[in-house]
Amino acid sequence: MDTVCGWAESDNLVESYLERCPAREVLSVLADKWVLLVLGTLRQHGGAVRFNDLRRRLDGITQKMLTRTLRNLERDGLVRRTVYPTVPPRVEYSLTELGASLGELSHAMGVWSVRNHQRITTARRDFDTRAALEPQPL
Repeated sequence: MDTVCGWAESDNLVESYLERCPAREVLSVLADKWVLLVLGTLRQHGGAVRFNDLRRRLDGITQKMLTRTLRNLERDGLVRRTVYPTVPPRVEYSLTELGASLGELSHAMGVWSVRNHQRITTARRDFDTRAALEPQPL
């Protein structure tokens, strides 16, 4: 795959949306529903976390989805999976250096989300109200 964008060294964010831009692939990883929540939970904990502890902290995630998300993050080099040879086996997850480097970004997105939640809720309500009043095509 040829690199078709020089986004890393510029402020031209538009190039990151080009189909063959490597940044687009990374952005799609971060856009996954659970990725930033898992990374943020690991960051907040500050150390190794067992699977069930992670699941308890991530309200609404299924075991299957958490397993898939952790595997993908491990594959991408963002999460480290450590298996201890005990009976029963003990498995812990922690951020790699690369994963930890996303800490500032995930924290900033969390802060932004909290600060703007009400504005988004209001915008959705206003949109739904307007849409309900518009004539529907026959």
